[in-house]
Amino acid sequence: MRSRRDEPRWRSTTIVAVRRGEKAAMAGDGQVTFGDTILKHSARKVRRLYGDRVVAGFAGAAADAGALLDKFEEKLETSNGSLLRAAAELAKDWRTDRILRRLEAMIIVADPDHCLLISGNGDVIEPEDGVIAVGSGAPYALAAARAMLAHTELEPAKIAFESIRIAAEICLYTNDEIVVEEI
Repeated sequence: MRSRRDEPRWRSTTIVAVRRGEKAAMAGDGQVTFGDTILKHSARKVRRLYGDRVVAGFAGAAADAGALLDKFEEKLETSNGSLLRAAAELAKDWRTDRILRRLEAMIIVADPDHCLLISGNGDVIEPEDGVIAVGSGAPYALAAARAMLAHTELEPAKIAFESIRIAAEICLYTNDEIVVEEI
């Protein structure tokens, strides 16, 4: 009998967010993979929200992430753009709502003041160093971004781009079709 662990898995994405000074940037690759097959090279997994004052990216099921980002944008509207309040409200709803609880994705959001990871477990995590990543290549992109942040004066957009490029050289589930959004 075949278990769920033996079934092909959707693997996709590396998303990284970097904050430095008065700027924040997020970059994501474009690859979507199912099992050992690349299905798409140029998926767009990073977008601007709330009048271009917030950037958001996702890893996981695209439809689930889309629903979560729409819900997050609603929370931004009701909180007058407060990233922290909107993230806390989304995390609470995501954890307690029967329908949202089943969504399989992770999202990161950023503005010039905050960079957050929001999960379905109710987590809202803000890194101390202003860098966060999700997805298959997250450890590689995170390490690259932290190194560049600590040892260069590069702008956040360049750090985010180069971090994804480096992850693409290492991670099978990350490609170099990179989208960067900076605010």
